[in-house]
Amino acid sequence: MGRREIAVAALRLLNAKPTASMADIAAAAGVSRATLHRHFAGREELVRLLGELSIESWREALDNADIDTATASGDAAQLRSALEVLCGQLVRDAYEHGFALTEPSFETDDEMVAASEVQQNRELAFYAAAQKAGVVRDDMSATWIAHAVFGLLVGLREALRRGDIAVRDAERLLRETVFGGIAVH
Repeated sequence: MGRREIAVAALRLLNAKPTASMADIAAAAGVSRATLHRHFAGREELVRLLGELSIESWREALDNADIDTATASGDAAQLRSALEVLCGQLVRDAYEHGFALTEPSFETDDEMVAASEVQQNRELAFYAAAQKAGVVRDDMSATWIAHAVFGLLVGLREALRRGDIAVRDAERLLRETVFGGIAVH
């Protein structure tokens, strides 16, 4: 089992049990603690890789929703369609990378912050374009909309982790909440 496979197994465990020990992570990955430590000097190194994978997944979510094209077009229908796709992509991220949504060490790592800001700026430009086109409300800032969506993702992650909602309902719930709360009616 390679470094990335171990990281994916660790992420699955940490999504369910954020305080899992390195011994727990080794067991979940099906490797010995010695093997885990050959790949990762410690938890900090492992968690950093999980952050990198999370940012990579966020970038892919924005790319899959084609938000840059929608933003550049300014077309309301294209922006709305991109927002619908983005909701589904973000649900996937919250489900697969939920641990990373609130991991405090990412806020103090300059490289992680810079990489996150690139994606955040793309998302902010998208929300601003959606506001200008009348797709989302313009009586709140694009920054607030981004924070609101982020907050919904944290709530979604917790609801999934605790079994309060079914995975199959997650995308619909996020989409209905986003469109019911920030969209123009």
